[in-house]
Amino acid sequence: MKTNQTILASCYAINPYEGSQDEMGWNFVCQIARFRKVIAVTRENNRTSIEKYIAEHPDSIYRNISFLYFDLPHWMRFWKKGRRGALLYYYLWQKGIVSFIKKQKLEFDITHNVNFHDDRTPSFLWKFHKPMVWGPVEPHSLIPEQYLNMYSKTYFLQDRFMWMMKNLFRKFSCSLKKTVKHSENTWYLNTVVPEKLEFTEDLYPSANAEDFKQHLEVNPKSGFTAISVGRFVPLKAFDLTIRSFIGFINYLPEKDKAQCRLILVGTVKQKALYENLIRQNGMNDFIEIIDWIERKELIKLYESASVFLFPSHEGAGMVVPEALSFGLPVISLQNDGSGKFINNSCGVLVPQQNYKKTIEELSLTLVRLFLDQPLRKKLSLGARKQYVEKFSLNKK
Repeated sequence: MKTNQTILASCYAINPYEGSQDEMGWNFVCQIARFRKVIAVTRENNRTSIEKYIAEHPDSIYRNISFLYFDLPHWMRFWKKGRRGALLYYYLWQKGIVSFIKKQKLEFDITHNVNFHDDRTPSFLWKFHKPMVWGPVEPHSLIPEQYLNMYSKTYFLQDRFMWMMKNLFRKFSCSLKKTVKHSENTWYLNTVVPEKLEFTEDLYPSANAEDFKQHLEVNPKSGFTAISVGRFVPLKAFDLTIRSFIGFINYLPEKDKAQCRLILVGTVKQKALYENLIRQNGMNDFIEIIDWIERKELIKLYESASVFLFPSHEGAGMVVPEALSFGLPVISLQNDGSGKFINNSCGVLVPQQNYKKTIEELSLTLVRLFLDQPLRKKLSLGARKQYVEKFSLNKK
């Protein structure tokens, strides 16, 4: 067996200064570089951040990484603005890098399509006729209707339309079928992936977090702070987070309320809606919204928090392993996403049910963890153990 193999990795999203897919893309490439040479192909808009980070954070593993930057011509991408058109552009970009790579006359032994984390969008790296790794791959399950009533009808229709298109793509896309067929190994973000795409080969759960800090013990926290992190979109269910915390605060006697707070860290899409909800319920003294911040500042928030409140509907939730790495008990929904990462040793899962009952159970869970400090400490230790055993990048 060849021991000096080179891996060609396509990383549409890779940025060491960002979270989510960008962070995971960076972490995957760095982990590959611990053991093998890696050629990472990404977009031009990632070049500045990558070169800046490497200059600021010297590491011997960078000797094993070669970055190549590719974008489609302007006439094929002028219509893409931020997230708008991202999936179509990604599809075209994946097709385009095949000819780009061939022109470079590169030598490599294995291909790895790292991201987008989308189970409906094919990769074309199989065209190199090399062993291929696909993923992380992530599907979002259908959001239960009762959890979308707060949002516009447009979002509900959009969610259902996208669900229909996903299923059509899974069923009829020849390119996707070839991607599945030619992937010798696949990393998946939840158990829905093998079910939907009908895999027969071995798969590997891939959700992980950067190894921020190897805690030997969970430090005591002052007060009781819940934290939640993510984009302010209905998929992340920040309405459940806010309403359940309001119920929690209203349950407490006055003397205990002052030591409790909720911090939401995210982007601004639904920010006005959430601010209005907080204001209408008189919760400005207890709930704070923070726009995206530097990673080092986010780390400080994790370190000062008591629990991670994350009743999201998404298919993975990469912030969950991140929270576990700081010994934070996770409160989530019993679903196909973050619900698969949590058990009763490291957090609490609330069943998906009617909207009002969901909020009540989330609120009571917060009350229970606030009052029962020994339980909170036990779950904190369990959270750290769950992270080390299941999600640590170095372990993987």
